[in-house]
Amino acid sequence: MPPVLWIVDGRSGAGKTRLAERLAAEAGARVIHMDDLYAGWHGLATGSRLLERGILAPLAEGREAVWRRWDWAEGDWGPEDRALPGEALVIEGCGSLTLASSAHATRAIWLDAPEEVRRARALARDGDDAWWELWRAQEDQHIAANDPASLADEVRRS
Repeated sequence: MPPVLWIVDGRSGAGKTRLAERLAAEAGARVIHMDDLYAGWHGLATGSRLLERGILAPLAEGREAVWRRWDWAEGDWGPEDRALPGEALVIEGCGSLTLASSAHATRAIWLDAPEEVRRARALARDGDDAWWELWRAQEDQHIAANDPASLADEVRRS
C-alpha cells in the first residue's frame, strides 16, 4: 500500500486547513501548508513549483525533501523544513493540486464554497482582506492552468 500523500486544494476560505487537520489526525499524517511555500502575496505559482519540484519529486525518488518555509513576518524565506520518503503527508492550500502533483497523490480533494462565504471566513480568520483581489486573481490563474477540480478524487462544497 503506498504511503499516505493526500492533497487538499481549494480557494481561500474554503475550509482546506480544517479538513487537512482532520484527515491528518485520522491517518497519523503530518500537514504541509502551502502558506509556508508561497513567496508572499504574489507567490501562489512559486508555491506550486516548490511543492512539485522541491518536495514531491525528491520524495518520489526516495530522497529526503528539504526546503525553506516562507516567513510572512520577515517577508523572506525562513527556516528549513524536511520530509522523509514514505512519511504520511497531507498537503493543503491553493495551488497544491496540479497535473504534476496529482501524479503523486494517493487522494486528492477540491473544496469550494460561494465567494461571499469564503471571503467572510477569510476576513474572520485574518482580520483583513486587503489581499483578496490579488490572491483571487492568482487562484483564477491556477484554476485556468490546472483545473484542479477535474484532478480531484473528491469535490466538496460547503
